[in-house]
Amino acid sequence: MLPSTTIDFSVTGEILQFGNAEKNILAYWKQINAFETSNKLSKDRPRYTFYDGPPFATSLPHIGHILAGTIKDTVTRWAYQTGHHVEHCHGLPVEHKIDKMHDIKDPEDVAKTGIATYNNHCRQIVM
Repeated sequence: MLPSTTIDFSVTGEILQFGNAEKNILAYWKQINAFETSNKLSKDRPRYTFYDGPPFATSLPHIGHILAGTIKDTVTRWAYQTGHHVEHCHGLPVEHKIDKMHDIKDPEDVAKTGIATYNNHCRQIVM
């Protein structure tokens, strides 16, 4: 059961201000710990794994990138909504673990470590 909120999601005026709506939704998700709550509620469900490759680096962003992202998002949402525990994983969990292991707190710390060294640390725990 999700907690109630005091955040106003109503639309005022004739035009929806998407930037403001997004800020309100993100604030609400933070307030209810949406990500953690989602994982907690689904932890005993059958696991659904969606293998996602690295971001595209072959060209400037185009409609194909949007299509691929939409498919990934739709498939994993469908899996969650049909009773599965979906792991949300890309490079960020790896980077987060490396940051903790090496007391890296910001981009300046990464620069001091060196990009090549940082990348090698990441590779060591996933390969």
